[in-house]
Amino acid sequence: MLHPVTDSIEAELRARLTHAAFRPLEPRYLEEPRGRWRTEDALLVAPATADEVADVVRVAGAARVPVVPYGGGTGLVGGQIASAGPRPILLSLERMTAIRSVHPDEAVLVAEAGAILADVQSAAAAAGLTFPLSLASGGSARIGGLLATNAGGVGVLRYGNARDLCLGIEAVLPDGSVHHGLKRLRKDNTGYDLKNLLIGAEGTLGVITAAVLRLHPRPAAEGAALVVVPSPEAALKLLALARGRMAEGVSAFELMGGQGLRFLEETMPEVRRPVDPAPDWCVLIDVGLAQGLDPAAALEDLFAEAFEAGLATDGVIAQSEAQRAAFWHVRETIPEANRRIGSVSSHDISVPLSAIPAFIARADAALAELGDMRINCFGHVGDGNLHYNVFPAPGRGHDDYEPLRPAIKAAVHDLVHEMGGSVSAEHGVGRLKVAELERYGDPAKLAAMRAIKAALDPGGIMNPGAVLRVAAGGAPDPA
Repeated sequence: MLHPVTDSIEAELRARLTHAAFRPLEPRYLEEPRGRWRTEDALLVAPATADEVADVVRVAGAARVPVVPYGGGTGLVGGQIASAGPRPILLSLERMTAIRSVHPDEAVLVAEAGAILADVQSAAAAAGLTFPLSLASGGSARIGGLLATNAGGVGVLRYGNARDLCLGIEAVLPDGSVHHGLKRLRKDNTGYDLKNLLIGAEGTLGVITAAVLRLHPRPAAEGAALVVVPSPEAALKLLALARGRMAEGVSAFELMGGQGLRFLEETMPEVRRPVDPAPDWCVLIDVGLAQGLDPAAALEDLFAEAFEAGLATDGVIAQSEAQRAAFWHVRETIPEANRRIGSVSSHDISVPLSAIPAFIARADAALAELGDMRINCFGHVGDGNLHYNVFPAPGRGHDDYEPLRPAIKAAVHDLVHEMGGSVSAEHGVGRLKVAELERYGDPAKLAAMRAIKAALDPGGIMNPGAVLRVAAGGAPDPA
């Protein structure tokens, strides 16, 4: 059984760590961005080294006290918030921010888990390279949390998820031992891959304290276009056409529905929209090409061929870096517009690329049978990840839809499962989707996950309640 952190445990930690490791429990630590989970109380501890993290975990393990790792606090599935159970240790990585080393010849950077994504990107740029993980929370998200959730973002089409951008990690395991895995190797077949086990585990198998990150050459020239398409099916055909012309030069391919642009107009009219009025569907194509190639010319040729084939009806090609940034600003402010409208039910899902048009059509029809509601479908269609979010109809409030929320979520997720997709594409499981993982997850995989959790964390102290349900005694639920 898990126990709350007590004054005596705090005193033991204060004897082991410096005064700087203890700080006030500010409101930002107590609630996640969407306000769905809240921690009433915790002992906030911010170690400065992996050894100090190990000290915290060892003390917690001996006393059976929950440990909840905390990065930038930007997670959207409640993984960083222990809303139930005994008073935990909230282990913040915010003091572990060092860029330990940069190896330009190897295209490698070693960063501590508390390093902010934007700072890692700046360090890579200073070495003439790029760390291509890109998402709207880049100014506050931290490397440890991004790896713990295997974050995605807009560059997955070209560069992969966070997992694909990591060569090695340093981590503190639940028994307090330190895994020294900071190898700068592309090939290492010496047994089980603990790195990939800990990446995506959301702090339930240990605390990532540092990582070896894979860098990439910076494209010599970059460009973007916002293209109006008649349908999601046309968008997929346009993606195939773009990749046929530019191959891996296509860095991102984002689908935006008209409802999202109308939400933007309603809540943030100061954001300039490149096309007006809002079309039903459009895509943002971002490209990075080699020296000697002109992105604007390549996009113009692509648009001409797409228009001739009926895959595009209108579009704007960025004529400057400022205009390209303005296109991206539109895409990146859609989530904020969503937040201001307030969703009834949000879904971070993925399906096979070819199934995207059918999913959108069938999901829209299924929800229309449940009631009158607005749907904002947008996302990283280049890698099959859609954010399919449901909102109240004009003039109606969220309370009107509260009885429908379970049926809405089930309708969307049942369809995703039927189509061979995932109900958690890039945000993780956290505490939000534990029941969904149990409902849709492969039984053999779930059994293996529970066995791994029990083997590495028999006391169940690491982020209890995230990813896997906790049994009455505090250990991972074997059911």
